Amino acid sequence: MRSRNDSIDAGHGQHFDSYVSVPAQPNGHAVIVLQEIFGVTPHIRAVADRFAEDGYLAYAPDLFWRFEPGISLSHSKDDIAKAMGYLHDYPDSDGLTDIASTAQHIRALPDFAGRVAVAGMCLGGKLAYLAAANAAVDAAVSFYGVGIETQLQFASTLRCPLMLHFGDHDPYVPEAGRQAIADALHLQPSVAMHVYPGANHGFYTRGAAADVALARERTCAFLQQALA
Repeated sequence: MRSRNDSIDAGHGQHFDSYVSVPAQPNGHAVIVLQEIFGVTPHIRAVADRFAEDGYLAYAPDLFWRFEPGISLSHSKDDIAKAMGYLHDYPDSDGLTDIASTAQHIRALPDFAGRVAVAGMCLGGKLAYLAAANAAVDAAVSFYGVGIETQLQFASTLRCPLMLHFGDHDPYVPEAGRQAIADALHLQPSVAMHVYPGANHGFYTRGAAADVALARERTCAFLQQALA
């Protein structure tokens, strides 16, 4: 596995960066890794590396480039406040536009002929769900997407398979929100939803190793089938 940074064409003469993790043994497909509200942090790059270890060409685009390129915040009190401010001002439409641009970039790479999935956490988890309702990606994985329960009008318009992961101790996606999501999606045959007992928000980047391993196993099996 090796890594690099690519510049993605955003149109109108603008570009944004993406961390890229290249698998040593590629399976022919790609995953776009969508950041939490803290930017493309070492945690997010590690998730991209994890997908590359599983054979996927992994891209982690800088979704906050319109605010400031290269944002990478910690979990300090000041940085959390700054991240929440970015979240408040961030339109979902910008994320969907950048997902589409990243997918287009990947599909235009020499010798790439596979399919493109998206996998996101927190803010990125909501964007992954929204991306499943448009034609930009071939599969979507959402880890503890915050705000999905406010966007359930798209539940009946999903265009690709979707897997969702939640912790049952997540204060940002409480039980009522998870139930609303489950109720809206239960008739969709291409949707799978998993809840992890005792897991909190952010468990896939900084939670129990057993939960990370199980979510990774489920995600890999899902993508293998969805992208076949």
